[in-house]
Amino acid sequence: MRILFVCTGNTCRSPMAEGMLRKLAKERGVDVEVRSAGVSAAEGVQISYHAETVLRENQIHDEITSTPLRAELTEWADLILTLTQGHKRQVIQYFPGTAGKTYTLKEYVEDDEQVLADIRELDGLFAARELQMSLGQQMSAADGQRMIELRQRIPVYDISDPFGGSKEDYDRTAAEIRTALDKLMDLLKERNSR
Repeated sequence: MRILFVCTGNTCRSPMAEGMLRKLAKERGVDVEVRSAGVSAAEGVQISYHAETVLRENQIHDEITSTPLRAELTEWADLILTLTQGHKRQVIQYFPGTAGKTYTLKEYVEDDEQVLADIRELDGLFAARELQMSLGQQMSAADGQRMIELRQRIPVYDISDPFGGSKEDYDRTAAEIRTALDKLMDLLKERNSR
């Protein structure tokens, strides 16, 4: 399995997720390749000092630098996990073919069936809207209203952004990521055992 984490600048959240998942997978014997990228990243920028510190404190010594999100990365990935719903929308908008394999990290590990059904419906409406807009067409008022209803019902799946914050902000974000990654590892292990 090849997993791509995506955030904004690829200097805080997605590199922490990349390093943490790589370590967890090795510890638990799960075969996974992990990379990360940013929707607004520059090539080769060092990850933030606090993100690097968090990784080092967790005995993760990967050399990670920022990578812009590109088509070849989306094609490489079997699964694209974004750190916010906004990132997810951007990935699908820039690369519509990724709609079936792009999720926020927290939504991917969600296990409430009604919430998952709502997310699938909203993703389908969002993809249809993007296609209609590219063809110069308008979405129906009913579909637009349905998108609003679904957005109000679906929980927020964003991982908090520590950018510019204190070490404690980065620790809180890392804890959020770790909780989701533990659930992800359970899912991957279950899938591998089938």
